[in-house]
Amino acid sequence: MEKIDLAGKNIFVTGAAGFIGSYLSERLLREVPTATIIGIDNMNDYYDVRLKEARLKKLKGYDHFIFVRGDIADKTAIDSIFSQYKPSVVVNLAAQAGVRYSITNPDAYIQSNLIGFYNILEACRHSYDGGARGVEHLVYASSSSVYGSNKKVPYSTDDKVDNPVSLYAATKKSNELLAHAYSKLYNIPSTGLRFFTVYGPAGRPDMAYFGFTIKLVKGETIQIFNFGNCKRDFTYVDDIVEGVMRIMQGAPERKNGDDGLPMPPYNVYNIGNNSPENLLTFVDILQQELVSAGVLPPDYDFEAHKKLVPMQPGDVPVTYADTSALERDYGFRPSTPLREGLRRFARWYVSDENPMK
Repeated sequence: MEKIDLAGKNIFVTGAAGFIGSYLSERLLREVPTATIIGIDNMNDYYDVRLKEARLKKLKGYDHFIFVRGDIADKTAIDSIFSQYKPSVVVNLAAQAGVRYSITNPDAYIQSNLIGFYNILEACRHSYDGGARGVEHLVYASSSSVYGSNKKVPYSTDDKVDNPVSLYAATKKSNELLAHAYSKLYNIPSTGLRFFTVYGPAGRPDMAYFGFTIKLVKGETIQIFNFGNCKRDFTYVDDIVEGVMRIMQGAPERKNGDDGLPMPPYNVYNIGNNSPENLLTFVDILQQELVSAGVLPPDYDFEAHKKLVPMQPGDVPVTYADTSALERDYGFRPSTPLREGLRRFARWYVSDENPMK
């Protein structure tokens, strides 16, 4: 592991107005005041842009944050950022998210998740031109969805992941393959992170906990897929960010193999809670915390507002992270209990910080 001191560095965060991107950027701005954070986001309307604008407003309060409104699929924009700021660490979190949306809007996934990531890899490759030190570490978001319909649980990064059940999953697996090739060919230290169902305040409204809340507040019925027989490894956003922060500062080591050629400085880790929760349990805790925070009235008839329905195309029945490699290499495992995380979300939902209220 090559240690990287973030102090004084230029750090490029893509998807900076997104859920994880904004949390990571804010923590970097708070804790590494000598670093400059360059953020890019296209501010698309996949979900309510007011959320992205509210996240971005907080980041713009820091004088060492530079924001570029642009798209990672725009090669010129990416090349220009690398040329101007010469980032030492790159964290690629920009992506078209969502399994179900990939079924109806495949173009968005090819643009952002494939072409966009390719542009990042090319820019990293050319950052070494002319003998420059270039990018010390590329960290990028993969997803638990790459495990597809794997029967073996918990999911280990040693498992074969050649059976994606959605285009979204296929693009994330492709990112890992592209990163491996570029790490091998150009000696780019890269680490992929398979995130497991990230949730928390100011999250994504297309995620179940947020979407359920919006519907319950409106008195609408929520649909619980696979008749409630789904298990998800829900991971609180602060745990995700803690993992990313640690990994950013420890890059895979560059070294040569027996043939004298560089071995790819490449790693992939799971970041999950290592504790899957049944969807019905999750929904029950959510409604309790929504009542407790005053989002829903104490006498809310929850049973009348839920409907058990079959599995959706592209979904999987269980996600469960084996985080032993993360613990071994970085001394960290996510630990925020689901109730605690949902309580923080519920309190945020009724607060003035929620721009969608």
